[in-house]
Amino acid sequence: MKLDRIPPNPTALIEFYEDALGALGAVCSRSWHDRLEVLAEGPAARLWNATGELHEVELRFGEPASGGVRDGQREVFPGCPLTFRLAETLCPAPPVLERAILAAGHAASRTPEVAVAEKLWRTQFPDTVRWRQLTPFVAAWHFSLVALVRCELQALDQQWSLHRLAWSLPDGTVDETLAHDIGFASVDAGARVESWPCVDPEFCGRLLASTLEQQLAADVAGVRERQENRLRHELARIEAYFANYERELVGRAGRSASTKLKLQERIAAARAECERHRADQVQRHEIAIVPHVDSLLLVAEPAWRSRLQIDRTHGARSEVQATLAARARRWTVDARSE
Repeated sequence: MKLDRIPPNPTALIEFYEDALGALGAVCSRSWHDRLEVLAEGPAARLWNATGELHEVELRFGEPASGGVRDGQREVFPGCPLTFRLAETLCPAPPVLERAILAAGHAASRTPEVAVAEKLWRTQFPDTVRWRQLTPFVAAWHFSLVALVRCELQALDQQWSLHRLAWSLPDGTVDETLAHDIGFASVDAGARVESWPCVDPEFCGRLLASTLEQQLAADVAGVRERQENRLRHELARIEAYFANYERELVGRAGRSASTKLKLQERIAAARAECERHRADQVQRHEIAIVPHVDSLLLVAEPAWRSRLQIDRTHGARSEVQATLAARARRWTVDARSE
């Protein structure tokens, strides 16, 4: 899910800076309702200088609508580079994979009815002809991966967005419900999981790329339309300029052989320069999506496991080890059991 932007609030922003810089070891003091005096050294001072030397500054938190030239080293405003550097300093790189066990709700603590389980399977896999349970349900765990991602859309107009993404493991299906509700979930501190799954970075990278591509499709389409119009204008301008230049060269050319040779060389050089300008404009109008993963959370939640015999269309039959997630009411199949 794409998180909504928080409206600019100088009061909340100054509290964030005070807490964040204090956590990094800086000494902060409010000199006025919209100003913060900072005495920083080490990690906190690297926000202003690369060496981490002692740095003293008074930060001003003005109203978002205030105009004029802004000083990015002393003023905090929407899109301020200092805020991005502070957030990146607080987040470890690479991010640490945290683990959490969700508390079982009332529905998750009861063994599911076979008829309900079959109905959920057939809804999820419509090509099922025959479904038969071979072993009773046993308590198990269903795992999901949750990521908080800042996404940088690099174009002529740079854009930022924040996403909370969740995928069911091991199939990698997007779990929008978990992504939306994870902030309200209860954690069972007393529960224990014997074996946590291994998270493959390459697999997670593919999930991240495909999910962001879908969620940013509308934003990218708007940016692409604007940049294509701008690129056509720039290419037309370049073509017109060098076409006029070539006509001017031809009009001033004499009839001698040496003059004609120089004319051909100038025309060839002009055409090469035209191609260079065209390639430069195409490169300037490229669109790139750069994700920044700020946090990763591996989630375990109560589930039920059983071995099933499945008959599909065209006579295909298989025995699978499958897990029914109690919260999501969704089956996941262990690929090794097929």
